[in-house]
Amino acid sequence: MTFIQNLKLHNFRCYERTEFSGLHAGLIVLHGANGAGKTNALEAVSLLSPGRGLRGAKMAEIQKTPHPNPLPEGEGKSWAVAAQVQTEYGPVQVGTGLDAGGDKRLIRVNGENARGQAALAEYVACVWLTPQMDRLFIDSASHRRKFLDRLVFGFDPGHSGRVSRYENAMRQRSKLLAEGGADASWLDSLEAQMAETGTAIAAARLDFAQRLQAACLTAENPHFPTAHLTVYGTLEALLVSASALEVEELFAYQLAHSRTKDAITGGAATGPHKSDLLVRYAAKDMAADQCSTGEQKALLIGITLAHARLIAGERGFAPILLLDEVAAHLDEERRAGLYDLLQALGGQVWLTGTDAALFSGIEGAAQFFEVRDGEILTASCFAKAS
Repeated sequence: MTFIQNLKLHNFRCYERTEFSGLHAGLIVLHGANGAGKTNALEAVSLLSPGRGLRGAKMAEIQKTPHPNPLPEGEGKSWAVAAQVQTEYGPVQVGTGLDAGGDKRLIRVNGENARGQAALAEYVACVWLTPQMDRLFIDSASHRRKFLDRLVFGFDPGHSGRVSRYENAMRQRSKLLAEGGADASWLDSLEAQMAETGTAIAAARLDFAQRLQAACLTAENPHFPTAHLTVYGTLEALLVSASALEVEELFAYQLAHSRTKDAITGGAATGPHKSDLLVRYAAKDMAADQCSTGEQKALLIGITLAHARLIAGERGFAPILLLDEVAAHLDEERRAGLYDLLQALGGQVWLTGTDAALFSGIEGAAQFFEVRDGEILTASCFAKAS
Protein backbone atom coordinates (compact mmCIF):
# COMPACT_ATOMS: atom_id res chain seq x y z
CA MET A 1 0.00 0.00 0.00
CA THR A 2 1.21 3.50 -0.84
CA PHE A 3 0.08 6.56 1.10
CA ILE A 4 1.30 9.95 2.33
CA GLN A 5 2.37 9.94 5.97
CA ASN A 6 3.42 13.57 6.26
CA LEU A 7 2.81 16.59 4.01
CA LYS A 8 4.52 19.98 4.26
CA LEU A 9 3.51 23.08 2.30
CA HIS A 10 5.66 26.19 2.03
CA ASN A 11 4.48 29.41 0.35
CA PHE A 12 1.92 27.35 -1.51
CA ARG A 13 -1.24 29.25 -2.54
CA CYS A 14 -2.79 30.44 0.75
CA TYR A 15 -0.37 28.45 2.92
CA GLU A 16 2.74 30.07 4.31
CA ARG A 17 4.05 27.12 6.33
CA THR A 18 1.71 24.22 7.03
CA GLU A 19 2.09 20.57 7.88
CA PHE A 20 -0.25 17.59 7.83
CA SER A 21 1.36 14.96 10.05
CA GLY A 22 0.50 11.48 11.26
CA LEU A 23 -1.52 10.64 8.15
CA HIS A 24 -2.79 7.12 7.66
CA ALA A 25 -4.07 5.07 4.76
CA GLY A 26 -7.83 5.32 4.34
CA LEU A 27 -10.08 8.38 4.34
CA ILE A 28 -8.82 11.88 5.13
CA VAL A 29 -11.47 14.59 5.42
CA LEU A 30 -10.72 18.31 5.09
CA HIS A 31 -13.67 20.47 6.09
CA GLY A 32 -14.11 24.21 6.31
CA ALA A 33 -15.67 27.22 4.63
CA ASN A 34 -15.28 28.00 0.95
CA GLY A 35 -11.93 29.68 0.32
CA ALA A 36 -10.32 28.22 3.43
CA GLY A 37 -7.67 26.32 1.46
CA LYS A 38 -9.06 22.79 1.17
CA THR A 39 -8.67 22.51 -2.60
CA ASN A 40 -5.20 24.05 -2.36
CA ALA A 41 -4.13 21.18 -0.12
CA LEU A 42 -5.45 18.67 -2.66
CA GLU A 43 -3.62 20.48 -5.43
CA ALA A 44 -0.39 20.19 -3.43
CA VAL A 45 -0.85 16.43 -3.16
CA SER A 46 -1.59 16.17 -6.89
CA LEU A 47 1.74 17.84 -7.67
CA LEU A 48 3.55 14.94 -6.02
CA SER A 49 2.62 12.94 -9.13
CA PRO A 50 3.77 13.82 -12.67
CA GLY A 51 1.95 16.63 -14.45
CA ARG A 52 0.66 20.10 -13.63
CA GLY A 53 -1.73 19.06 -10.89
CA LEU A 54 -5.48 19.08 -10.58
CA ARG A 55 -5.79 22.74 -11.61
CA GLY A 56 -3.31 22.54 -14.48
CA ALA A 57 -1.86 25.81 -13.20
CA LYS A 58 1.32 27.50 -14.31
CA MET A 59 3.99 27.07 -11.68
CA ALA A 60 4.26 30.81 -10.99
CA GLU A 61 0.51 30.99 -10.26
CA ILE A 62 0.93 28.70 -7.26
CA GLN A 63 3.27 31.07 -5.44
CA LYS A 64 1.83 32.63 -2.28
CA THR A 65 1.84 36.43 -2.30
CA PRO A 66 4.49 37.99 -0.04
CA HIS A 67 3.75 37.86 3.67
CA PRO A 68 4.41 40.94 5.84
CA ASN A 69 6.37 38.83 8.33
CA PRO A 70 9.91 37.93 7.21
CA LEU A 71 10.76 34.27 6.70
CA PRO A 72 13.05 32.54 9.19
CA GLU A 73 16.72 32.39 8.29
CA GLY A 74 17.44 29.69 5.71
CA GLU A 75 13.91 29.37 4.36
CA GLY A 76 13.41 30.21 0.68
CA LYS A 77 10.58 32.25 -0.71
CA SER A 78 9.59 29.94 -3.58
CA TRP A 79 6.75 27.50 -3.10
CA ALA A 80 7.52 23.92 -2.17
CA VAL A 81 5.65 20.71 -1.37
CA ALA A 82 7.34 17.86 0.47
CA ALA A 83 6.01 14.54 1.70
CA GLN A 84 7.03 11.31 3.30
CA VAL A 85 5.39 8.56 1.28
CA GLN A 86 5.02 5.06 2.66
CA THR A 87 5.61 2.50 -0.10
CA GLU A 88 5.86 -1.26 -0.14
CA TYR A 89 9.63 -0.82 0.06
CA GLY A 90 9.52 1.58 2.99
CA PRO A 91 9.26 5.38 3.42
CA VAL A 92 10.42 7.67 0.60
CA GLN A 93 10.90 11.44 0.76
CA VAL A 94 9.54 13.22 -2.30
CA GLY A 95 9.16 16.88 -3.03
CA THR A 96 8.64 19.50 -5.71
CA GLY A 97 8.75 23.27 -5.99
CA LEU A 98 10.23 26.22 -7.81
CA ASP A 99 13.94 26.91 -7.92
CA ALA A 100 15.33 30.11 -6.44
CA GLY A 101 14.85 31.91 -9.76
CA GLY A 102 11.18 31.02 -9.80
CA ASP A 103 11.14 29.80 -13.39
CA LYS A 104 11.91 26.08 -13.17
CA ARG A 105 10.20 23.28 -11.32
CA LEU A 106 12.43 21.03 -9.25
CA ILE A 107 11.82 17.41 -8.27
CA ARG A 108 13.61 15.74 -5.35
CA VAL A 109 13.56 12.12 -4.22
CA ASN A 110 15.25 11.17 -0.95
CA GLY A 111 17.11 14.47 -0.93
CA GLU A 112 18.52 14.12 -4.44
CA ASN A 113 17.49 16.15 -7.48
CA ALA A 114 15.62 14.04 -10.04
CA ARG A 115 15.96 14.57 -13.78
CA GLY A 116 12.27 15.07 -14.37
CA GLN A 117 8.70 14.55 -13.19
CA ALA A 118 8.67 10.95 -14.40
CA ALA A 119 10.63 10.05 -11.25
CA LEU A 120 7.51 10.84 -9.18
CA ALA A 121 5.51 8.17 -11.01
CA GLU A 122 7.55 5.45 -9.32
CA TYR A 123 6.18 6.42 -5.92
CA VAL A 124 2.94 8.37 -6.26
CA ALA A 125 -0.09 7.99 -8.51
CA CYS A 126 -3.00 10.40 -8.09
CA VAL A 127 -6.56 10.32 -9.43
CA TRP A 128 -8.82 13.30 -8.81
CA LEU A 129 -12.30 14.64 -9.28
CA THR A 130 -13.15 18.34 -8.93
CA PRO A 131 -16.38 20.37 -9.26
CA GLN A 132 -15.04 21.90 -12.50
CA MET A 133 -15.20 18.43 -14.06
CA ASP A 134 -18.97 18.15 -13.49
CA ARG A 135 -19.60 19.77 -16.91
CA LEU A 136 -17.37 17.27 -18.69
CA PHE A 137 -20.11 15.61 -20.73
CA ILE A 138 -21.70 18.85 -21.93
CA ASP A 139 -18.42 20.70 -22.45
CA SER A 140 -16.29 20.75 -25.59
CA ALA A 141 -14.51 17.76 -27.09
CA SER A 142 -11.16 19.28 -26.12
CA HIS A 143 -12.08 19.04 -22.42
CA ARG A 144 -13.05 15.37 -22.73
CA ARG A 145 -9.91 14.67 -24.77
CA LYS A 146 -7.72 16.23 -22.08
CA PHE A 147 -9.62 14.27 -19.43
CA LEU A 148 -9.01 11.04 -21.33
CA ASP A 149 -5.33 11.82 -21.84
CA ARG A 150 -4.92 12.51 -18.13
CA LEU A 151 -6.49 9.14 -17.34
CA VAL A 152 -4.14 7.44 -19.80
CA PHE A 153 -1.19 9.30 -18.30
CA GLY A 154 -2.06 7.97 -14.82
CA PHE A 155 -1.89 4.48 -16.27
CA ASP A 156 0.97 5.04 -18.76
CA PRO A 157 3.37 7.89 -17.77
CA GLY A 158 4.94 7.88 -21.24
CA HIS A 159 1.69 9.11 -22.78
CA SER A 160 2.32 12.70 -21.69
CA GLY A 161 5.60 12.80 -23.60
CA ARG A 162 3.94 11.52 -26.76
CA VAL A 163 1.24 14.20 -26.57
CA SER A 164 3.86 16.92 -25.99
CA ARG A 165 5.97 15.77 -28.95
CA TYR A 166 2.94 15.65 -31.22
CA GLU A 167 1.73 19.11 -30.23
CA ASN A 168 5.22 20.59 -30.59
CA ALA A 169 5.63 19.13 -34.09
CA MET A 170 2.18 20.40 -35.10
CA ARG A 171 3.00 23.92 -33.86
CA GLN A 172 6.24 23.96 -35.83
CA ARG A 173 4.47 22.71 -38.96
CA SER A 174 1.72 25.33 -38.59
CA LYS A 175 4.30 28.10 -38.25
CA LEU A 176 6.17 26.98 -41.37
CA LEU A 177 2.96 26.70 -43.39
CA ALA A 178 1.77 30.14 -42.27
CA GLU A 179 5.09 31.75 -43.19
CA GLY A 180 5.18 30.04 -46.59
CA GLY A 181 8.13 28.88 -48.65
CA ALA A 182 9.20 26.18 -46.19
CA ASP A 183 11.59 23.45 -47.28
CA ALA A 184 9.54 20.40 -48.26
CA SER A 185 11.95 18.00 -46.55
CA TRP A 186 11.55 19.90 -43.29
CA LEU A 187 7.77 19.60 -43.51
CA ASP A 188 8.12 15.91 -44.40
CA SER A 189 10.16 15.38 -41.24
CA LEU A 190 7.65 17.15 -39.00
CA GLU A 191 4.74 15.29 -40.57
CA ALA A 192 6.53 11.97 -40.12
CA GLN A 193 6.91 12.78 -36.43
CA MET A 194 3.25 13.78 -36.19
CA ALA A 195 2.21 10.56 -37.93
CA GLU A 196 4.32 8.37 -35.64
CA THR A 197 3.45 10.03 -32.34
CA GLY A 198 -0.16 10.70 -33.34
CA THR A 199 -0.73 7.04 -34.14
CA ALA A 200 0.90 6.04 -30.84
CA ILE A 201 -1.40 8.46 -28.98
CA ALA A 202 -4.49 7.02 -30.64
CA ALA A 203 -3.37 3.44 -29.96
CA ALA A 204 -2.70 4.23 -26.28
CA ARG A 205 -6.15 5.81 -25.94
CA LEU A 206 -7.86 2.80 -27.49
CA ASP A 207 -5.97 0.31 -25.34
CA PHE A 208 -6.67 2.26 -22.18
CA ALA A 209 -10.36 2.76 -23.01
CA GLN A 210 -10.77 -1.01 -23.42
CA ARG A 211 -9.12 -1.63 -20.07
CA LEU A 212 -11.17 1.07 -18.37
CA GLN A 213 -14.36 -0.32 -19.91
CA ALA A 214 -13.57 -3.73 -18.44
CA ALA A 215 -12.99 -2.11 -15.04
CA CYS A 216 -16.37 -0.37 -15.30
CA LEU A 217 -18.16 -3.59 -16.18
CA THR A 218 -16.69 -5.60 -13.32
CA ALA A 219 -17.97 -3.28 -10.59
CA GLU A 220 -21.64 -2.67 -11.20
CA ASN A 221 -23.41 -1.12 -8.21
CA PRO A 222 -26.76 0.60 -7.70
CA HIS A 223 -25.29 3.99 -6.81
CA PHE A 224 -22.94 4.71 -9.73
CA PRO A 225 -24.18 3.48 -13.12
CA THR A 226 -21.96 1.67 -15.60
CA ALA A 227 -20.61 3.83 -18.41
CA HIS A 228 -20.05 2.73 -21.99
CA LEU A 229 -16.91 4.37 -23.37
CA THR A 230 -15.91 5.04 -26.97
CA VAL A 231 -12.89 6.94 -28.29
CA TYR A 232 -14.08 8.71 -31.43
CA GLY A 233 -11.50 9.89 -33.93
CA THR A 234 -10.10 9.29 -37.41
CA LEU A 235 -6.93 7.53 -36.31
CA GLU A 236 -8.73 5.54 -33.63
CA ALA A 237 -11.24 4.31 -36.23
CA LEU A 238 -8.46 3.31 -38.65
CA LEU A 239 -6.60 1.37 -35.94
CA VAL A 240 -9.59 -0.92 -35.49
CA SER A 241 -8.98 -2.51 -38.89
CA ALA A 242 -5.44 -1.51 -39.90
CA SER A 243 -1.97 -1.92 -38.43
CA ALA A 244 -0.21 0.96 -36.72
CA LEU A 245 2.30 1.18 -39.58
CA GLU A 246 -0.48 1.44 -42.15
CA VAL A 247 -2.21 4.16 -40.11
CA GLU A 248 1.06 6.09 -39.82
CA GLU A 249 1.48 6.02 -43.60
CA LEU A 250 -2.12 7.09 -44.22
CA PHE A 251 -1.85 9.94 -41.72
CA ALA A 252 1.44 11.19 -43.20
CA TYR A 253 -0.12 11.08 -46.68
CA GLN A 254 -3.15 13.06 -45.49
CA LEU A 255 -0.95 15.69 -43.80
CA ALA A 256 1.13 16.17 -46.93
CA HIS A 257 -1.99 16.69 -49.05
CA SER A 258 -3.68 19.12 -46.65
CA ARG A 259 -0.84 21.65 -46.41
CA THR A 260 -2.63 24.32 -48.47
CA LYS A 261 -5.78 24.10 -46.35
CA ASP A 262 -3.87 23.83 -43.08
CA ALA A 263 -1.83 26.92 -43.97
CA ILE A 264 -5.09 28.89 -43.94
CA THR A 265 -6.91 27.25 -41.02
CA GLY A 266 -3.93 26.42 -38.81
CA GLY A 267 -3.25 23.14 -37.04
CA ALA A 268 -4.14 20.07 -39.05
CA ALA A 269 -7.42 18.97 -40.59
CA THR A 270 -7.33 15.63 -38.83
CA GLY A 271 -5.36 13.85 -36.15
CA PRO A 272 -5.54 12.85 -32.47
CA HIS A 273 -6.01 16.52 -31.53
CA LYS A 274 -9.54 16.21 -32.96
CA SER A 275 -10.60 13.06 -31.08
CA ASP A 276 -13.36 12.86 -28.48
CA LEU A 277 -14.40 10.59 -25.62
CA LEU A 278 -18.04 9.53 -25.99
CA VAL A 279 -19.79 8.27 -22.86
CA ARG A 280 -23.20 6.60 -22.58
CA TYR A 281 -25.27 5.53 -19.59
CA ALA A 282 -25.14 1.81 -20.37
CA ALA A 283 -28.37 0.66 -18.68
CA LYS A 284 -30.42 3.40 -20.38
CA ASP A 285 -28.39 3.42 -23.62
CA MET A 286 -28.42 7.20 -23.31
CA ALA A 287 -25.67 9.67 -24.20
CA ALA A 288 -24.18 11.19 -21.05
CA ASP A 289 -24.88 14.75 -22.21
CA GLN A 290 -28.59 13.86 -22.34
CA CYS A 291 -28.66 12.52 -18.77
CA SER A 292 -29.72 14.50 -15.72
CA THR A 293 -27.15 16.45 -13.73
CA GLY A 294 -27.26 13.83 -10.98
CA GLU A 295 -26.80 10.99 -13.45
CA GLN A 296 -23.83 12.75 -15.07
CA LYS A 297 -22.20 13.18 -11.65
CA ALA A 298 -22.79 9.53 -10.81
CA LEU A 299 -21.33 8.42 -14.16
CA LEU A 300 -18.24 10.57 -13.61
CA ILE A 301 -17.70 9.17 -10.11
CA GLY A 302 -18.11 5.64 -11.46
CA ILE A 303 -15.49 6.26 -14.16
CA THR A 304 -13.10 7.77 -11.60
CA LEU A 305 -13.46 4.80 -9.26
CA ALA A 306 -12.97 2.37 -12.15
CA HIS A 307 -9.80 4.25 -13.11
CA ALA A 308 -8.50 3.90 -9.55
CA ARG A 309 -9.25 0.16 -9.53
CA LEU A 310 -7.52 -0.23 -12.89
CA ILE A 311 -4.35 1.44 -11.62
CA ALA A 312 -4.45 -0.63 -8.44
CA GLY A 313 -4.75 -3.82 -10.46
CA GLU A 314 -1.94 -2.96 -12.85
CA ARG A 315 0.53 -1.35 -10.42
CA GLY A 316 -0.20 -3.40 -7.33
CA PHE A 317 -1.26 -0.44 -5.17
CA ALA A 318 -4.22 1.91 -5.21
CA PRO A 319 -3.60 5.51 -6.31
CA ILE A 320 -4.15 8.41 -3.96
CA LEU A 321 -7.68 9.65 -4.64
CA LEU A 322 -8.41 13.38 -4.39
CA LEU A 323 -12.14 14.08 -4.31
CA ASP A 324 -12.98 17.77 -4.03
CA GLU A 325 -16.53 18.50 -2.83
CA VAL A 326 -17.60 15.16 -4.26
CA ALA A 327 -20.32 14.54 -1.66
CA ALA A 328 -21.98 17.95 -1.81
CA HIS A 329 -24.68 17.05 -4.35
CA LEU A 330 -25.17 13.38 -3.51
CA ASP A 331 -28.13 12.17 -1.51
CA GLU A 332 -27.50 10.38 1.79
CA GLU A 333 -27.84 6.88 0.36
CA ARG A 334 -25.45 7.56 -2.52
CA ARG A 335 -22.94 9.21 -0.16
CA ALA A 336 -22.96 6.14 2.07
CA GLY A 337 -22.47 3.94 -0.98
CA LEU A 338 -19.52 6.07 -2.10
CA TYR A 339 -17.81 5.89 1.29
CA ASP A 340 -18.18 2.10 1.32
CA LEU A 341 -16.58 1.86 -2.13
CA LEU A 342 -13.74 4.17 -1.14
CA GLN A 343 -12.92 2.14 1.94
CA ALA A 344 -13.04 -1.09 -0.07
CA LEU A 345 -10.54 0.38 -2.55
CA GLY A 346 -7.90 0.22 0.15
CA GLY A 347 -5.80 3.29 -0.66
CA GLN A 348 -5.58 6.80 0.73
CA VAL A 349 -8.50 9.08 -0.14
CA TRP A 350 -8.61 12.84 0.46
CA LEU A 351 -12.12 14.32 0.65
CA THR A 352 -13.17 17.94 1.07
CA GLY A 353 -16.45 19.52 2.11
CA THR A 354 -17.79 22.69 3.67
CA ASP A 355 -19.80 20.78 6.27
CA ALA A 356 -18.34 17.97 8.38
CA ALA A 357 -21.85 16.54 8.65
CA LEU A 358 -21.55 15.37 5.02
CA PHE A 359 -19.17 12.73 6.32
CA SER A 360 -21.27 11.44 9.18
CA GLY A 361 -21.08 7.69 9.49
CA ILE A 362 -17.36 7.42 8.66
CA GLU A 363 -15.95 9.07 11.79
CA GLY A 364 -14.51 5.79 13.00
CA ALA A 365 -12.68 5.14 9.74
CA ALA A 366 -11.26 8.55 8.89
CA GLN A 367 -8.98 11.40 9.96
CA PHE A 368 -10.67 14.80 10.12
CA PHE A 369 -8.87 18.14 9.67
CA GLU A 370 -10.53 21.53 9.92
CA VAL A 371 -9.10 24.13 7.53
CA ARG A 372 -9.59 27.83 8.16
CA ASP A 373 -7.89 30.74 6.38
CA GLY A 374 -4.94 28.66 5.22
CA GLU A 375 -4.35 27.06 8.60
CA ILE A 376 -5.02 23.62 10.03
CA LEU A 377 -6.84 24.41 13.26
CA THR A 378 -7.80 20.99 14.51
CA ALA A 379 -7.00 17.41 13.65
CA SER A 380 -9.16 14.59 14.91
CA CYS A 381 -7.80 11.11 14.35
CA PHE A 382 -9.93 8.05 14.82
CA ALA A 383 -8.80 4.45 14.90
CA LYS A 384 -10.49 2.40 12.25
CA ALA A 385 -13.24 0.26 13.62
CA SER A 386 -12.25 -3.39 13.89
